[in-house]
Amino acid sequence: MHKHLVAEQKEYVLSKQILRSGTSIGALVKEAEHAQSKADFINKMNIALKEANETEYWLMLLKDSEYMDEKSFNSIHPESVELIKLLASIVKSLKVSLKK
Repeated sequence: MHKHLVAEQKEYVLSKQILRSGTSIGALVKEAEHAQSKADFINKMNIALKEANETEYWLMLLKDSEYMDEKSFNSIHPESVELIKLLASIVKSLKVSLKK
């Protein structure tokens, strides 16, 4: 998507933002695998959730500004929403178990 936005749309700001937030999700989840504690794991997953939410924002902005067509948006947005739900569920469940 980043390559397409830069090469075809000549869009540099939003493309860099979505690249940064989108790739940080996976990096944070990977980093959480070797967290120092349960609290550290929750923190990293919570930051990944925030990045996923930010990525969804950039997707919506790209669609609304017409850098992304409706078909492309509809092909990726449901996965973004599903990822947000998954990360939110993980964070919520872990926070409940941490309080016990």
